[in-house]
Amino acid sequence: FFFFSKEHKATTSSYCTQLLTHNHSRYTVYTTHLHFTMIRKSIALLALVVASADAFKFMSNWQPPKILTDEQKVKMADMEERFGDKKLVVITGCSSGLGRQTVKNLLATNKYHVVGAVRDVEKMEAVAEIEEFDMDNFQIMECELNSFESVEKFCNELEEYQLGKPIDRLLCNAGVYQPSLPYAKWSVDGHEQTMQINFLSHFLMVSKLIDRMRDAPDPRVVMVGSVTGNDNTVGGGGVYPIADLKNLDGFKAGFNNPVAMADGYGFIGAKAYKDSKLSLMMMSNFLHAKYNKNTGIAFSSIYPGCIAETPLFREKRAWFRKYFPIFMKYITGGYVGVEEAGQRLFQVAHDPRCSKSGVYWSWNGGPREGRGAAALEKSGQISGGGGAGGGWDSIYENDQSDKVNNLELCVDLFKTATDITGAQWPDAKTFTSPCPTLTVISTISENMIAREELKRMAERPGFNSDGTPIKLGKRRKAALIADKVIVKGVLGNTVGRVGKVAGRLLLGKVPETATTGSFQEEKPLEEEQNATPPSKETSSPVAEIEITQPPTKTIDIVNTDDKSALEEEIFDQVFANGKKSDHSSKEKEWKVDVEEKELATAS
Repeated sequence: FFFFSKEHKATTSSYCTQLLTHNHSRYTVYTTHLHFTMIRKSIALLALVVASADAFKFMSNWQPPKILTDEQKVKMADMEERFGDKKLVVITGCSSGLGRQTVKNLLATNKYHVVGAVRDVEKMEAVAEIEEFDMDNFQIMECELNSFESVEKFCNELEEYQLGKPIDRLLCNAGVYQPSLPYAKWSVDGHEQTMQINFLSHFLMVSKLIDRMRDAPDPRVVMVGSVTGNDNTVGGGGVYPIADLKNLDGFKAGFNNPVAMADGYGFIGAKAYKDSKLSLMMMSNFLHAKYNKNTGIAFSSIYPGCIAETPLFREKRAWFRKYFPIFMKYITGGYVGVEEAGQRLFQVAHDPRCSKSGVYWSWNGGPREGRGAAALEKSGQISGGGGAGGGWDSIYENDQSDKVNNLELCVDLFKTATDITGAQWPDAKTFTSPCPTLTVISTISENMIAREELKRMAERPGFNSDGTPIKLGKRRKAALIADKVIVKGVLGNTVGRVGKVAGRLLLGKVPETATTGSFQEEKPLEEEQNATPPSKETSSPVAEIEITQPPTKTIDIVNTDDKSALEEEIFDQVFANGKKSDHSSKEKEWKVDVEEKELATAS
């Protein structure tokens, strides 16, 4: 902070400021010679920063001091003992291949506590023993992605295991590839297995864990995609079948047995895999757009390269498993060993550069000409789009195809996948200033805004898709009449009248330029309604309070059956904590629940 005394401001040639630093209850003054103009510029810059939209975001997590119970203190001590200062990582499918190598790299840093969600717990235990995983920092949990119930059970057990610690990383890695199948295999829930395991179950898992990631300092969700889901590449656009969700007719139909494909057409095992990877990459982009700004979670997808010797190809024929790695090494240059691929997924989870959201991460820049000779010289290790080599700094933000970036289809994918899985997503709430003045004003104005909006809708009701005017129901019309009694009748003739006079004196007349300039005269409301008369077939069957006359200063007459709705509305607006008397009577009696009111005041 810069402070200026009158003596310092005496002349513009003075170059002095006092910088105060607090040391317990004493102040130590340091005098520094600075140019007065520079100081003014610094203050102006500070003012701009404070005035910016993000200036108060640092206050969003401010909370009053909490008094912890003994139970909470024990829970925090247990959390500290279990996790220490390590980040919490959840990874699916880590008993083999890419996931296994990724866990190996995460644990080697001694900076992560990893939870492995696997189908076969015994197999994972054997792998952990072989790899000599640090079991103090590695927890195995069962999660069968063929079952939504198993996914939900895993998420519940994980919540108990967390002890309140937020999740720092969620790596959606597990996947199956069944290209040789002539027919679909079905999950426990009756959906095609490849799409459920690779996409739908991960979709459900993210929906359940996203709220538990908000409080992490650098939360990331990483989807393992594939070049085969990106048809702007040779691997994705030049090899049949091509990933294509079309109009999602299969998803829209419920995606239940016998509907085996997202597009609703015939089953092809290889296409089911490619469609699932396309869905993951699309969903990563959609979740980035929907949740990144208000949660701070970075959503990204990756292509770690073609891991030609991974168990992913265990269902391919023997000749393919033998010759495919050779083809990828020496012909395409896209071969990547499983160890290197594991380092790449680990990098996206660990590297500070990869905290960027909405990115499709790849390595080594892209396919290159003349790869054959170079591949022979390097025993198949050649730089290329996903190919081996290049190291840590070869990572880059890859381009995605038009299908991946199809925003309208992303929205449909989100909606249909939500219906299929039963996922419940949190509201995407934008940050609001913690300013107490804003909170008070919003509370005061909420009811007034609701009343004014209701009156606007009554005067100009809008129209249904068939052209008939939208009609207000009983409750809303009762609210309008109650507003006349309370606001216009009681308050309008007392406080309101004084306010109107004061408003005219303070604000003055509306400028003429504000009231002129329309190119057409406004048509009467009756003329609009007569242009599209409602028919008996399309009129709403909902019972309404009939108001045949235009709004007047007097209270409209309603029939006897609707009086109770009107009385309840008047009561709600007048008595905040009241309720009807319990006994029936022709006279309407009201009483205030003293205990409830005292309780509300105390809270």
